[in-house]
Amino acid sequence: MGADEKKVATEKATEFEDHQHVEVSEELPPELEALMHTEPLKGLTTAEVEERTAKFGKNEIAEKKTNPFIKFLSYFTGAIAYLIELAFILSGVVEDWPDFGIIGALLIINALIGFIEESKADAALDALKNTLALKSRVFRDGKLVEVESNTLVPGDIIAVRLGDIIPADGRLLGIGVDGSEAEVNLQVDQSALTGESLPVEKKKGDTIYSSSICKQGQMLAVVTKTGANTFIGRAANLISITNEQGHFQKIVNQIGNFLVIITVTMVIIIFIYLIIRRKNEVTKLSKKDVFDVLRDVLVLTVAAIPVGLPTVMSVTMAVGAKQLAAKQVIVKRLTAVEEMASVSVLCSDKTGTLTLNKLTFDEPYLKPGFTKEDLLLYSYLASEPGANDPIELAVRTAAKKDVPLLSECIGHTIPGFKVTSFVPFNPATKLTQATVIDHHANETFKVAKGAPQVIVKLVGGDNEATHAVNMLARRGLRALGVARTVPGSLETWELIGMISLLDPPRPDSGETIRRCEEMGVVVKMVTGDQLIIAKEVAARLGMQRAILDANSLTDPDATDAQLADRCLHADGFAQVIPEHKYRVVELLQSKGLLVGMTGDGVNDAPALKKANVGIAVHDCTDAARSAADIVLLAPGLSTIVDGILTSRAIFQRMRSYALYRITSTVHFLIFFFIITLALRWQMKAILLIFIAVLNDAATLVISVDNAQISRRPDKWRIGQLITLSVILGCFLTALSFSVFFVARDVFHIPSDAGLQSEDKSKVGKMETIIYLNVSSAPHFTIFSTRLAGFFWENLPSLTFTAAILATQIFAMFISIFGIKSLTTAIGGGWGVSLIAISLAYFVLLDAVKVFIFRIWSFELTVKLWPTRPRKERLRLKKERQVIEERVHKNVNKVRKVSKAIYAMQAFERAGQKELV
Repeated sequence: MGADEKKVATEKATEFEDHQHVEVSEELPPELEALMHTEPLKGLTTAEVEERTAKFGKNEIAEKKTNPFIKFLSYFTGAIAYLIELAFILSGVVEDWPDFGIIGALLIINALIGFIEESKADAALDALKNTLALKSRVFRDGKLVEVESNTLVPGDIIAVRLGDIIPADGRLLGIGVDGSEAEVNLQVDQSALTGESLPVEKKKGDTIYSSSICKQGQMLAVVTKTGANTFIGRAANLISITNEQGHFQKIVNQIGNFLVIITVTMVIIIFIYLIIRRKNEVTKLSKKDVFDVLRDVLVLTVAAIPVGLPTVMSVTMAVGAKQLAAKQVIVKRLTAVEEMASVSVLCSDKTGTLTLNKLTFDEPYLKPGFTKEDLLLYSYLASEPGANDPIELAVRTAAKKDVPLLSECIGHTIPGFKVTSFVPFNPATKLTQATVIDHHANETFKVAKGAPQVIVKLVGGDNEATHAVNMLARRGLRALGVARTVPGSLETWELIGMISLLDPPRPDSGETIRRCEEMGVVVKMVTGDQLIIAKEVAARLGMQRAILDANSLTDPDATDAQLADRCLHADGFAQVIPEHKYRVVELLQSKGLLVGMTGDGVNDAPALKKANVGIAVHDCTDAARSAADIVLLAPGLSTIVDGILTSRAIFQRMRSYALYRITSTVHFLIFFFIITLALRWQMKAILLIFIAVLNDAATLVISVDNAQISRRPDKWRIGQLITLSVILGCFLTALSFSVFFVARDVFHIPSDAGLQSEDKSKVGKMETIIYLNVSSAPHFTIFSTRLAGFFWENLPSLTFTAAILATQIFAMFISIFGIKSLTTAIGGGWGVSLIAISLAYFVLLDAVKVFIFRIWSFELTVKLWPTRPRKERLRLKKERQVIEERVHKNVNKVRKVSKAIYAMQAFERAGQKELV
């Protein structure tokens, strides 16, 4: 015996590592466990079925339908809506029918937009229900019969075979329909439920889940859970209880609450003041006097209320939705367009979302003397023609793609080779085998493909190959061995190599993740697949490998705050079930983050519904599509980046309009409040309505304005928005009073049309002058509110500019020339001067805005509104800053030491070279 042979003989054989498949297991409660002892070939009796149906209910997901009329009425709620409705009622009381009709129409239009655009809440439940099997084979009264799946009860004995959709959760009994021991274990595809990329082997005693699909084998099972108690039923329940108010609605309500409070407060004070003044003018107040005052106050209220706010916001989002549709991104819930701009964390399912959900040939292990083409050719020869097994399909696809000899072959005929016999895959032998004649070499050989352990044993052992398989398994790759007989012998085998298979990342997934992170959106993988597979895919996508398993989400010793921090710092979670995905989204939201979720399976549906923005990807299940807010029609995730960019542009337009509208309302209310109380001056009701309608109609074109897209997730910052609006509103009020006093005291224009003047041409002019100022000055402010920087940094679109200028040029002309019973002519001097002053003043307001944005900080917010939560957040923020600074200093010290060491080593090497 030679030295090499002795070494091999004495060397300990490397063993294959056993990587256990981790699956969620549940213990049945004792009362259910007691029902599991049904005699397999007899089944339950009719009486037992009726008794258990009464106790557990039908095997179906209960429907919770929303009354369409109640749903329609829900769109009439909210602070702004309530104020508009109050104005609607008051206009009817005082018999102001034109306003009554206009306000009523606005209310109905706003409600119809929401009702039509948004999807029904129970659509996801309908889709989940449709995934259940309709018919099942079950033993009843000693006979194997076919029954409706919704009649199954715990304890029923069901027969599961190839191609069946499993009708309920069950426990495998390990026997066939004839009572004999099952020859093979089941292979079950539960990817839509758990996110696992490969079919899972199920043996006697294992649990099978409702709506999964049997891919191989036949076996009896006893039903353990039905209906809402099943794995898929619990997912449906999570969807049904997720019905929270959207982020956008909360923002609109906050803006509305502020405007309602100041509007109602000031209008009530004005109403009381006018009633007292009218009482002093007449001996006794009549019903007509009260109604006249009420009508004046009503007009002021209607003009001040941002009745166009919901409509402008809806139109802006609808235009954005249309832009996204052109990029194959379908928006189901309109407000998701705005919310997507604020998403800072994107949780993504792995299988079918980040990956192709298709087994693919990966880098193989090759023995010396063999190439990748050799490995694929021999594996193709040992493949079963026409088999639908995903592994066989992956091997055949890779071989036809990479082996030139096979690229043009038709069927399974290979030029120069002839398969004379073929032994298909057998669960007992775990391999396929073919006998082949090579016409080129004029020889016959055998080729085998199968489980690595079997192939390595076939060739007499190979420690290097075993080690290679173990390394692949540690990375989550599926391996297959390929071997052939040596020339001149049909009994002696040699190893060719090991095929490695993986569900690979989509071509665009890595780039999408990188671009999302550039835009400040952190991507986290949340998958039901195995931990080692999740880490491998994460590494290939350029993500960090800090992937945790589901146990980290169910740690009984951790508080919710600790779990939320764990979710924040982890790069993803593996081996999770629908409840875990839902929990991840919930915990991240508890940190004040807006969370997006992408997915394609039934297991993703609850998290898609819970997330602020649920995104269903291409080729997703009906359940995922129905639960989502946005549906991607194109494969891959690249369109998500388009969605984020478009939504941020839309957000900037909406924030611009909100800032402008609040500023206008503050200016309007403060000016008319003071001038009514202090100077007893009032404007014609028709002019007030004219300002409100004309200016709001023009701002509808903001939906097509140029927008400056932010590099980070957008936030409304309501405190900053309202503070800036109040400051700008006060500046505009100062301008309006300056115009009023200059016109009255310098140009001697009467402040009231009812007073006599020496110059009759001046009578009624003050009203027109103030009308033009109040119309133009706030309206031009929208050129400033478009962005945080100076207005010239991103110029508005021509359409937007033209619409804004056109309304004010129209207002200028009707002021210059006058319209009977509407405006008194003020001449070109006043008209052009007032427009020029308004344009110049918006430049001043722009500088004020930029200054406020620059000095604004969270610390300033805490000083202005020192609430306890804000103080705590500021304290934690400062603590984190101190820690980060300390870490930064230590890192710099280490870098300096490293540079010094490197420099010393360089000098030493230089000195050694000189000595040499």
